[in-house]
Amino acid sequence: MTVNTASTSTSETIDICAPLQRVRAAAPLVHNITNYVVMNNTANALLAVGASPAMVHAVDEVEEFAAISRALVVNIGTLSPPWVEAMRLAVARARTGGIPWVLDPVGVGATGYRRSVGAELAGLRPTVIRGNASEILVLAGAVGSAGRGVDSADETATALEPAQRLARATGAVIAMTGAIDYVTDGHRVVTVSNGHEMMARVTGLGCTATALVGAFLGANDDPFAATVAALATLGVAGELATEQSAGPGTLQVNLLDALYRLDEQTLLRCARVHALA
Repeated sequence: MTVNTASTSTSETIDICAPLQRVRAAAPLVHNITNYVVMNNTANALLAVGASPAMVHAVDEVEEFAAISRALVVNIGTLSPPWVEAMRLAVARARTGGIPWVLDPVGVGATGYRRSVGAELAGLRPTVIRGNASEILVLAGAVGSAGRGVDSADETATALEPAQRLARATGAVIAMTGAIDYVTDGHRVVTVSNGHEMMARVTGLGCTATALVGAFLGANDDPFAATVAALATLGVAGELATEQSAGPGTLQVNLLDALYRLDEQTLLRCARVHALA
């Protein structure tokens, strides 16, 4: 496999610039069933990158809305039984319509309820699962990896083999994010080494990554390449935004500007994307 920042021994190519171009050209409608904490953040990030966000979670309308969307994002950050039912309905309609969907199993190891809901949703054939190392380990069935609430207590490198097993079991591309992001379909593995440690001080940037993956899925046919490009886009934008930020408060605003202003040349120059297998 080759990517535009690294060469290896096989011939496949992942272009991280074309997927961003397609998002901006298509402005895909992204249906988000997400948590209260991040709705504003993720909606603004989707707008900044060129997508069209909608936060729709009422049981009475999620099926109809999923059917007109280009992608569905399901985030379990603030669970309640009505929202879980809405997730089930929206996912069923997305699958019937061939609409890609991404699962964010926020804090899936923290409680029995989250573990149950996370396992159920992961079994519904998501196109992509995006989580931190602890969340991926829990979904993969690892013992003793509950995380720290919604935060990861595990390193992404140590969770790679379980992530590959989870990809093979669910059919999903697994995007495991941390200091280094790993993307795998169970066979191929690509790392994205962009971002800045200050980003961990802004609530919901993992959820933002999930939403951007949804946008890229909605405008691109290859889920693996779309996921890699989405993570590279957010990571590079985060680095550029951090250069202009005094702290996490200004980083939130500057990140939106960086996503909006990011061009192909800058993405190509700054992205650190490498194929491992």
